This record gives sequence, C-alpha cells and structure tokens, in this order.
Amino acid sequence: MRIELPVLSLKAKLIGLIVALLALTLGAEMLVSLKAEEVIVKTTQNKVKDLASVIQISVQELTSVAATDRDRLQNYVARLHTRGLEVSIASNQDLIINSSNPKLIGAALNPDMVRALLATRVGASRDPVAVPASMLGLADPESTVYFIPVEVEDHLLGYVEVSANFSDFDQPLRDYRLRLLSLGVAIFALGLVFAYIIAERYVEPIHAVAAAAGNIAARGLEPVPEVRRRDEIGLLTRSFNDMVSQLRRAREREQELNQLERFTALGQLAGALAHEIKNPLNFISLALDQLRTRYGPQLTRGREEFMRQLVIMKDEVRRLSEMVQTFLHYGQPIEIHPAPTDLRALVGGVLALSESKMKSQSIEVAEEGMEVPAVLSVDAEKVRTCFVNVVGNATQAMPDGGALRIKFAQDNGNFVVRFSDTGKGIDPQVAEHVFEPFFTTKREGIGLGLFFSKAIVEKHGGTITIGPSEVPPGTTVTFTFPIGGVHKQ
Repeated sequence: MRIELPVLSLKAKLIGLIVALLALTLGAEMLVSLKAEEVIVKTTQNKVKDLASVIQISVQELTSVAATDRDRLQNYVARLHTRGLEVSIASNQDLIINSSNPKLIGAALNPDMVRALLATRVGASRDPVAVPASMLGLADPESTVYFIPVEVEDHLLGYVEVSANFSDFDQPLRDYRLRLLSLGVAIFALGLVFAYIIAERYVEPIHAVAAAAGNIAARGLEPVPEVRRRDEIGLLTRSFNDMVSQLRRAREREQELNQLERFTALGQLAGALAHEIKNPLNFISLALDQLRTRYGPQLTRGREEFMRQLVIMKDEVRRLSEMVQTFLHYGQPIEIHPAPTDLRALVGGVLALSESKMKSQSIEVAEEGMEVPAVLSVDAEKVRTCFVNVVGNATQAMPDGGALRIKFAQDNGNFVVRFSDTGKGIDPQVAEHVFEPFFTTKREGIGLGLFFSKAIVEKHGGTITIGPSEVPPGTTVTFTFPIGGVHKQ
C-alpha cells in the first residue's frame, strides 16, 4: 500500500526551516551552557578542595607540638595545577617558618603587606583577610593574597599567607565560548546550505517558466517541462502549460478563421469567374465534338491518332471544368467516390497526357515495380488530379531535360507510388510549407495544387510527402494508400 506524505507548501517549508534553525541554535546554546556550568562547578570544587588542603597542612604545622615534615607543604603545592599558588606559614613574630617557595623560609613578612592587611582588619577581629595583589604591588596583579590568623584559645600562633591566581577559572568559559561560536557558525552554514537547496529547488522552475514566458514572442508557445510536485511550483508549471495549450488552441482557431476568410474571398472570386470560364470550356467541348463528327470519318491516315488526341483534349476540358467547380467549392469538404482502380494504369494515362511535352524537353521516363498489384479502391478522377499536379511540377523542374522515375511498391501495409525527378531539387524549409494553401514558388501558380493533392490523399486515408531525393539533385514525392483498399480479383 502506497503511503503519500502530506504536501508542504513553500510557506510551511520556510517556517519549518526557520524553526529548525532556531531550535538547533537554542539547543546548542543550552547544551554548551549546561556543560560549561558543570565544568565550572567541578573546577571550583577542585580549587576549594586544594585550598582547604593547603590551609589544613599549614594549620597542622603551626599547631603541631612534634616535629613536622617541612617538605610536605612544598610537595603538595607542587602537585597542584593552580597557577601562581604560593603558601607561606609565618609565626606570631612575623617570620616565615615554612613556605612552598623555599627562598622565603626564614624571611620576615613584607612590612608593607602586613600594614595593608592590618589596615583592613576591623578592631581586634582576627578574621581572614583577602587583598588583591595589585594593592600590595606584587608582580602578578591577577593574584589574590589571603591572610589567615591561626589562634588557639585566643592565643595567636601565627599566620597562613596564601597567594593564588584563580584566572584559570576562566579557561572553561573561554573553551566553551569558542565551542559555542563554532556551533553557531556551523548552524549558520547548515542553514545557508538548506536555504540554498530550497531556493535552487524553487527558483530553477520559476526561471524556466519565466524564460518560456519571455520566449513566447520569439520561439512560439512552448510548454515548460512538467515537474512532479504538488506544491506551488508544480501548480505554477501546470497552470502555465494549461495557459500555453489554451493559447495554442486560440492561435489555431485564429489561423482557421484566417483561412476561412481567405476561402470565403476565394469563393466569391470563383463565383464571379465560374461562368466566364465555364462558357469557353463548353464551347471548346462542343467544338471538339464537331471536329470528331465532321473530320473523323474523312481521315484515312492518322485517324486513330486524331481520335485519340480529341479524346485526350475532351478529357482535359472536362477535368478543367471539374477543377473550376472544385475551385468554386474550395473550403468545403472533399467528397470521394471510391471504386476499383488500377493506379499503375492511372499513372500511365497521366504520362501519356504529358508525353509530347516531356519529349520536347528530353525527359526520360522509367517505371519500376510493374509486377506489384496496383488495383485499389480509390476515386480515380481525384487521384488522377494529384498525379497530374506532381508530373506537371516535375516537368517544370526539368526544362533542360532529365529523368523521371516512378516506382510502385508495397510497404508496411501501404501501397506506395514514388515520383523522383532530377531537377534542381527543393529546399527542406520550403518543403515544410508546400502543402499550405496559396504557397507557391512559381510565378504562374496559385499554390493550390499540392494543397488539394494532400487533402485528396488524406481523404483516402493515405499520406503524401515531399523532399530532396536520396541521390541529389532532384525532388521526390511519395504517395501512400492503405493496402486494405486493394481490389481482390
């Protein structure tokens, strides 16, 4: 079973990132502070313990009746790690009888120090006195001097002088301050990385949409790649692509309306010219009938050729009349009436119609695939019009002679008729537009021949393509018709 996680919006992600960074910062600060506090407490306990032990040793030495180990105090202080700790034991005569500094043994207490310490005492109080070393002019201004009287039953036995520098208490604070700063920098860097990732994840699709929107005028309506996201970016890209699709449909409808307007104008023009064109065509047709009736029986030589030429002219007049009618109804759906037709014979008739012109231009014709069955169910007259257009274009493309090769074949369930000439060829960019209405590169053309041919072939369920020949120069036009329409004889 697939479990889908809840969709987080951009707002929720940003709030989550900020909350996570704040939680990390506060958590790291609290952790470091608690750890620093623990270390300070432990260090304080150790320092107090060391100081108490030093005082205990000093008091024992002053109050002991028996002989004491004079090196005990020096050895103990030497083992401690308190920087600048110095302990001296003075008698009630202000003479130092033992010290952690052997150089001070036997010396008298500093008179200035004694006067300063006595000045801080209140009345006859014998309480311990702590004086900063800076007040006493000592070399280490960070040290503190503790002057502790030792009395037994109101009898002053002597003094314990402790000089200590407790600045190393700050070391844990400095260490953890550095750790806190390092953690802060690390969290800040982590936040930057996550912010960059989120920004990159959101900014890149937005840039793609912005670039696509900016290129609409230059490159047309191109959609942006779909992103499989369910947040605002996914909604934005899907909305943009929907908008592009709607604009495409609107542009297609606009093109269709423009074509319809052109069709309407063309229909009006055709309606005005139809009668003017049909009347001469009817007269020519009647004149051909009269020629056949009057002169046909009188001819003894060349009668068959004369009659054949009259039939061809009659057919062309009829085809021209039908084309005028088709031109009149341009824009309306093309109707076909399929019947079993031999396409090879149909192509042969078109070649016979253009035989004299091709001979005058020294154009050689070659047909291939004559053994392929070529009977299909098509509208012969309309398909014949397509072949006439192609053969006529090939003839015009080879005014100085050449070769026209027609190949019949069956390929992938289709019947194929391929016309290849050796003319100057066709530009691939021009080939993309030749099937558009009114597109032509010839002065005498109106750009409807191939347009009608494409419409007729597609009405039969086939295709027509045009492009440069495989062996240049030249142009190849390929017709395909569904082989399902082949007539079973």
